[in-house]
Order: sequence, then structure tokens, then C-alpha cells
Amino acid sequence: MVHCSKVLLRKYGNFIDNLRVMVKGGAGGMGLPRLGGEGGKGGDVLMVAKHGVALQNVKEKYAHKRFVGDDGANSSVRSLKGSSGPDCPVNVPVGITITTDDGHRIGELDKEGDQLRVARGGQGGSFRTNFHPSKGQKRVIRLDMKLIADVGLVGFPNAGKSSLLGKVSHAKPQIADYPFTTMKPELGKIMYSDFKQISVADLPGLIEGAHINRGMGHKFLKHVERTKQLLFVVDVGGFQLSFKTPFRTAFETVQLLILELELYKEELLDKPALLAINKMDLPGAEEKFQELMKQLENPQDYLHILPEELVPDRQIAFRHILPVSVVSGQGIEELTRCVRRSLDEQAELEIQGAAQEKLRTLHKITSPNVIRKIQTPSS
Repeated sequence: MVHCSKVLLRKYGNFIDNLRVMVKGGAGGMGLPRLGGEGGKGGDVLMVAKHGVALQNVKEKYAHKRFVGDDGANSSVRSLKGSSGPDCPVNVPVGITITTDDGHRIGELDKEGDQLRVARGGQGGSFRTNFHPSKGQKRVIRLDMKLIADVGLVGFPNAGKSSLLGKVSHAKPQIADYPFTTMKPELGKIMYSDFKQISVADLPGLIEGAHINRGMGHKFLKHVERTKQLLFVVDVGGFQLSFKTPFRTAFETVQLLILELELYKEELLDKPALLAINKMDLPGAEEKFQELMKQLENPQDYLHILPEELVPDRQIAFRHILPVSVVSGQGIEELTRCVRRSLDEQAELEIQGAAQEKLRTLHKITSPNVIRKIQTPSS
């Protein structure tokens, strides 16, 4: 009875990031008229977050079927209250957002074991209260995967994001000398000597116009939303997608990346961010890096080199700017240390913020304006 009906899916490469399925709760059981029995409740359909599961697995395992909770049992002479129908648990990836077919948000599953009821089972019938059993809730829902990682790599194609991920982690991303190497998100973990682990997501490269869904557009940007921090990766020598597109210097590349995030969702610019300037092993890289640092210190003095429509309204204050070379290993250890330090600082700020919020709440509760003063009657 535990089935899934696949209706629509979207994917890039072999990676499915969105799945549309039918869910239906079980019907309630019948009450026994002669003895005033009560039927059992129908089973719910539950989405359960589990590591190691991908939407591809869900699609393949339950193709052309549907998720249905079992019906509640009818009451009987032996059991005046019928038993409830078993729930229908469905394992889905951690980091799933679940919405109705018309876009209403049902909820999110952010960590292992999180579960969400997506279809409610019907109530059992009761002859005593003249209540007829109800059918289970039936609807179409969308499972939308937004990666959860500590750090998301942000950059134009061929900036060296995949190579960097492979250098700092045990991930084995596809690497080649052509722009769109990363066709699907890749996850890796930075392992530290004290056994601390930091997850890093290499995301498909942006192109200009990603905010209006050009290239992999929204498929990339929605994953950025679910990372704690951003690590911009920029080629010190600049970037050109093809001979038909303009060449962009490293400074222009940084500005265009900021612009794409800003136009998609401005709140993304509030995330803590680091900047890795890659390919420092190439000839002339040091001079280009020094020029870039001068430009980033006073960006307003250099924004005129970009067309007005390509200038972001806001700038990002990068926590660390590091010259690196994946080829030679230059700056890689320092980069991993800075990533750790930045995340530790963010965690500390979050703890302090939570403590301050708790104090504010307690202050409101104990405020003189809230507490009614008790006056002792004069004798």
C-alpha cells in the first residue's frame, strides 16, 4: 500500500532537484452501529529526512505509483474501537522544502530524523455520535531540494571551484578544461586534525543573467540560500565564457557575482563571505592580485568601468581575501583555517545573539510596566 505516483520532475545532468508526487491519507474506519463502536483513524503520509537518500532514489523506487496511508480498521464485537491505519513514512533527502502544488509552503526537513505530515488520515466513524468516517486528505505536493552545507562555492565557470573542492576535501568532482564541468552540486567535507568537519558545496557555475534563470540560474541560486557562508572563487586572470561574451577582469567578475546574488535575493549578501583568488601560479598573477586588492579596498573608484546596469547596489565586506593556487597548493592551508575561523566566529555570534534575545525576553516579562505593583493599605 506504500506507493508513489511520479507526475513531474526537473533535473540537470542525472541530478533531480524537484519532484512532484501524489499523497493520500488513509480513510477512517466504520463504527459498529449495533454497539456504538468507533472506527480507527486512517494513516498519515509522512516525509522523513534521511541521510544517503536522493530524490533520484525516490523517483526510481516508486515510479508510476503513489504514497497512500492505510485505512483505519472498522470497529467489531471484539474491539469496539477500531485500530488506526499504519502511517506511510517516506524517506527523502535532508534539506528538502515541501510545498503544495500551488506553491504554499508546508515545511522543511533540515536534519536527519525530521519528519513532516503531508497528508492527514481520515477520522473514524462513530455510530454513537452519528459521525460518518471521513476520507483521507489527498493532494499533490512538490519536493524541492535545497542543499544544506556550511560553505557554498560561488563563481563563474572555470574559476577552479571543482578543483578547489577536490583539494580541500575527499570529494571527487568532475574536472575538465571547459566551462560547465559542474552540472550538478557536489558535496565534500574539510577534515581537521581535531576531527571537526565542515561541509562544502561546489555548485554549478553562474553566468551573467542567472538571476533571470539564464544558464542554470535558479537551480544554482536556490542552493546558495541554504548554506551558512559563501566562498567566492575568482580567477585572478579574469573570465570570458565564450568568444561571443565580453572579457571580465577579476574585479569585474567579483562585482558581477555580487550583482547576480543581489538581483535574485538581496538577503544573500548578508551571508558571511570569503574570497579566494585562484590560479596564483600563472605568470603575472601577483601583479594582478595586488591590483585587485587596491580595487576592492575602494570599489567605488573603479565601478565606472562596468556598464551602469551591471553595477551592484551593495558591496560585500569579505571576511578574508586569500590568494590561492590549487595547482601548487599555495594558500590552501590558510584558506581552510580561515573557513574554520569564520564559521566559529559566526557560531559564537549566534550564541551571543540567542543569549541577548533571551535576556530581552526576560526583561520584558519582569518590566515594571508589566508587573502590577501591590500597594500595602495604610493603617
